[in-house]
Amino acid sequence: MTTTALPRPVRVLAPLGDRHGEILTPAALDFLGQLVAAFGPRRRDLLKERLRQVMRLTSGTPLDFPMVTSAVRADDSWRVAPPAPGLLDRRVEITGPPERRMTVNALNSGARVWMADFEDATAPTWENVIDGQLNLLAAVERRIDFTSEEGKEYRLGDRPVTLMVRPRGWHLEEEHLEHEGRPLPAALVDFGLYFFHCAQRQIDAGYGPYFYLPKLENRYEARLWNDVFVLAQELLGIPRGTVRATVLIETITAAFEMEEILYELREHSAGLNAGRWDYLFSVIKTFGHRTDFLLPDRAKVTMTAPFMRAYTELLVRTCHRRGAHAIGGMAAQVPSRDRRADEAALAKVRLDKEREAEDGFDGSWVAHPALVPVCREVFDGVLGDRPHQIDRTRDDVEVTPAELLSVRRIAGPPTAEGVRLNIAVALRYFAAWLRGQGAVALHGLMEDAATAEIARVQIWQWLRHRVIDRETVLRLLDEETAALGAEDPWAPVEEVRSLFERTALRGELPPFFTPEAYSRHLVRRAELAS
Repeated sequence: MTTTALPRPVRVLAPLGDRHGEILTPAALDFLGQLVAAFGPRRRDLLKERLRQVMRLTSGTPLDFPMVTSAVRADDSWRVAPPAPGLLDRRVEITGPPERRMTVNALNSGARVWMADFEDATAPTWENVIDGQLNLLAAVERRIDFTSEEGKEYRLGDRPVTLMVRPRGWHLEEEHLEHEGRPLPAALVDFGLYFFHCAQRQIDAGYGPYFYLPKLENRYEARLWNDVFVLAQELLGIPRGTVRATVLIETITAAFEMEEILYELREHSAGLNAGRWDYLFSVIKTFGHRTDFLLPDRAKVTMTAPFMRAYTELLVRTCHRRGAHAIGGMAAQVPSRDRRADEAALAKVRLDKEREAEDGFDGSWVAHPALVPVCREVFDGVLGDRPHQIDRTRDDVEVTPAELLSVRRIAGPPTAEGVRLNIAVALRYFAAWLRGQGAVALHGLMEDAATAEIARVQIWQWLRHRVIDRETVLRLLDEETAALGAEDPWAPVEEVRSLFERTALRGELPPFFTPEAYSRHLVRRAELAS
């Protein structure tokens, strides 16, 4: 593996931790620099286009399937690449941050695929980002283990699990690395470091470098990723088409360009995933200014809601029409010590997975190893010995733009319990995130950045449309902040409350809480090199 050194190389602006030098080698940094030099300007242009799209939609431009790409949708001849080794059968996928313990548990979970998540399930501290890369390298080389503080040992079993990596979204930056005076795009950091160190190792092991792509909003962002894959393979001498990527359809604008996204990535495509929580978040923040998009408590917006049903059925039809896998959404329940609560949670998971399998999905996500058997049993019952059900093309499905946007059919005001729960979840997740924890078990669910985003934008939307009053929100904020401090004396309650106020209570809604919170709280400014 060789790269050509850049005249102005990538600079590391943070102190190297234990073994970080194994990841941040000169050749790896040169590789990142070449990716950033090639694609940094396009990425910035696409982020500007996101802002223009927001302005268009806010001003009343209707959202529709693009007329300019109608020929792509009408052409029945094209297909995505065939499934790569290890990606033929994906009936159960487990997700989680690339922490050492999670890595071992996920690889031993019995799932067919583990998605190592640098995005919603990881608070992007410098240590988490680079230690995560070290853990993935150790996992690929099958030399990873873990011993808990209580002395319990975790070792890899013999069952093979396919590894996929979710880098951070295009909108995020890695401020501890710099090229030509700019922070590096976090997406290229997460992708590039893993690809540089592990792509050939994965090929040698009989797999390949596989990815999940988050937060895409249109076909142009998919095209950018495809071009990144082409150059990365060329730079490291890896055959073109070796990379595979599954795109999470988790923005409302991407839902109108599913076929186009598959088309742009077709030589590298591994299908689409129904990223349900971020999708709901996207609907709220995109149309939060409209009264006909006023949503009730998030617990009441289930996958059987008409607009969510239209989204998932269109996803399955689109994927299977093009020979691609359709992967279902997250089951976020976590085990508890209450037997009845556990039984009720598992019953909900089973119903959810039965709906997905019967609708034609080829597999689904779980957040905890305890849910793997339920998900596997459901999909075993539908698939049997078949690795997938791509042959079910769902020609019976016809989805219109109006159906994708039919939120008003379940619109309604929140309950008092829903308002309090959103505030409580957001505060507790923010507290964990600011301390470096990106996946948190709260109220029986594994919460991540996506669900925290839903919680805070719903408060913003309800305030905007005056279905709750500001005095009530401030009173509940006082009560839940005090409760957080009582539960956890070490919680950074002032920072947490400030973050909530900045991202949920102002007139202008920030698109994400993570960029500004990262820059303000997680970047180690005092230690950055001058």
